[in-house]
Amino acid sequence: MTHPALSAGGVAVITGAATGIGLATAQRLHSFGLKLALADNDEAELAAVVRELSSASAPAVIGVPTDVSQMAQVERLRDRAWQELGPVTVLMNNAGTGLGGGPWERYAEWQRVLDVNLWGVINGVQAFIPRMLEHGKEGLVINTGSKQGITCPPGNTAYNVSKAGVKVLSEAVQHQLRNTPGCRLTAHLLVPGWTDTAINRKAARDRALLEGDGAATLPAAAARPAGAWTSEQVVDYLLAALERGDFYILCPDNDVSVALDHKRIAWAAGDLVENRPPLSRWHSDYTAAFKKFAES
Repeated sequence: MTHPALSAGGVAVITGAATGIGLATAQRLHSFGLKLALADNDEAELAAVVRELSSASAPAVIGVPTDVSQMAQVERLRDRAWQELGPVTVLMNNAGTGLGGGPWERYAEWQRVLDVNLWGVINGVQAFIPRMLEHGKEGLVINTGSKQGITCPPGNTAYNVSKAGVKVLSEAVQHQLRNTPGCRLTAHLLVPGWTDTAINRKAARDRALLEGDGAATLPAAAARPAGAWTSEQVVDYLLAALERGDFYILCPDNDVSVALDHKRIAWAAGDLVENRPPLSRWHSDYTAAFKKFAES
């Protein structure tokens, strides 16, 4: 990688680093020679990752068990990263949780999803960016969003709201950074496609349990769905996009192309512009119209 923030000797902080995209990113940045401060709320899994990466003759790795919804814990993560590794050059606000609820369902899950998915990113931005700016190094802030925060499909309103908030926050962060004199820090919104991660499998099992589906007992080690990308593929796509300087890093998968994603996003925006019913893509009166639009 030629981006200065990804050079050997830099320091990367990654939340949600024990599994999935966070883990794959940690492994890749470690191979580039970056020192790592890894955070996750699962202490056992985090410790295993730290042991795995520390066994190689490579840069320092520390694990900091962190509940990203708690600002004090995110500040502790920041302080330990600076004290033990040095100035942070890469911040990846990646921690997330999947289960939520509809507009008037599962209030406790609403709170948990917003606390982790949205407040976790807000806390990371608030805790880290001012200090990163003070040090003046070239750096990256990567926030993990979701297509569900852009097209907002029905079924899990809580998750959609949380990821829509991450999109809006990330756009504002990059706008402010580019208008800050002398700033060498850029923000980027990672929007994965369908990715085979532990969190997605757990969310699927949790939903099945809530709905009384016996499939909830399926083991986490079930075969990867054919349509899903691996976390490593997402990281490959992320790194190539960072090289190009992209802000919106919209990942395809084996089922959905970037072109189809663009059509879906444009149609969603068209609901407002054309005064269609909300979420018209899932409205029976617009099925044929959307199909024609997507194929055009």
